[in-house]
Amino acid sequence: MGEEGKHHADYTNFNTTDRKEALQLLVDSYEALALDQRNWVCNLSNASSLLWHAYKSINVNVNWTGFYITVPEKEEMLLGPFQGKVACQTIEFGKGVCGASASTQETQVVGDVDKFPGHIACDGETKSEIVVPIVTKDRKTLGVIDLDCLDYNGFSDIDKQYLEKLAALIVETCDF
Repeated sequence: MGEEGKHHADYTNFNTTDRKEALQLLVDSYEALALDQRNWVCNLSNASSLLWHAYKSINVNVNWTGFYITVPEKEEMLLGPFQGKVACQTIEFGKGVCGASASTQETQVVGDVDKFPGHIACDGETKSEIVVPIVTKDRKTLGVIDLDCLDYNGFSDIDKQYLEKLAALIVETCDF
């Protein structure tokens, strides 16, 4: 189906159970949806939905997919667009998995959140998590991509690879 015949909701139809293929579709779909849109709220809202549907399609038991956005001039982040249960509203840089990723500017893949020092439990059912920093070329942390899973070891280096591609696209396509 050509782009002219595609509905926006069609982007959430991930007709694959292959992890790499689903995550590449996620990145490609985000890029297509953000093509003519620079508003970060709009783009990250669609991205949180794409994340949710991509992971559900490959039977990863995600319970939260979304973003925390850096508060200008502060060392903290504010809850951004997401899918899942209500969540913590602010997270300080250096605190929990999200704060660690924001302050170190490194992806955190956590197989068991209870073993992560200072983990912030927004949802006590979460067992594993991946957090990818969204960092500009001049090393400014704009926020993080945060995914939680109800199973241990829900995420791997494959997820890290594709979510880091998504983070780079977010930097290129959004005005913060």
